[in-house]
Amino acid sequence: MAGILDLLNSELGQSIINGVSDSTGQDKDKTSSVLTMALPVLMKAMQRNASTPQGAEGLLGAIQGKHNGGILDNLGGLFSGGVDDEVKNDGEKILNHVLGSKKQGVESIIGQKSGLDAGSVDQILKVATPILMGFLGKQAQQNNVSSTNDLSGLLGGLLGGNDSSSEQSFLEKILDADGDGSIIDDVAGMVLGNSKKKGGLGGLLGGLFGGK
Repeated sequence: MAGILDLLNSELGQSIINGVSDSTGQDKDKTSSVLTMALPVLMKAMQRNASTPQGAEGLLGAIQGKHNGGILDNLGGLFSGGVDDEVKNDGEKILNHVLGSKKQGVESIIGQKSGLDAGSVDQILKVATPILMGFLGKQAQQNNVSSTNDLSGLLGGLLGGNDSSSEQSFLEKILDADGDGSIIDDVAGMVLGNSKKKGGLGGLLGGLFGGK
């Protein structure tokens, strides 16, 4: 199964990056950096939430219903003339639900590493999160996800089920950040110290944090 970051490297991913950049008025490269950091964190948060029966049922219902992937069928329409407020409001609700009290801290850290303020990161994520949910919905259809056990496998596969513990720890640390920014150096050092391999989440995140 392709990982979540493979989405951004695809033709569809480039369309999403361009559309989100244009609709939020943010630099394309910075938008790409934000999404590259944020999507695995959001996926990890969803995986956390889905670790409870209630959370899993809620997410499964969402991707089988409203977020079944239809948004991906008309990205041109979504981005033409500016993204509808309804989509942004939906994104805000998803972010609040998925990240909860960690939302401000996560956006602050991603903002510092991408060179944007947290408000700009928030604008990007409000547009991108409903698209991420649509991507999950499409993947669920393609992989015949019909139960919470199937859902757990899907989320693990998209995150890269065999990722090293350092990569998973990175995502956990971001989610547990308190927003003061002090975590960044620790996390950057950890990722860079454990991302010698070329591929995978660690390698990509290592590159974002200044690795080669």
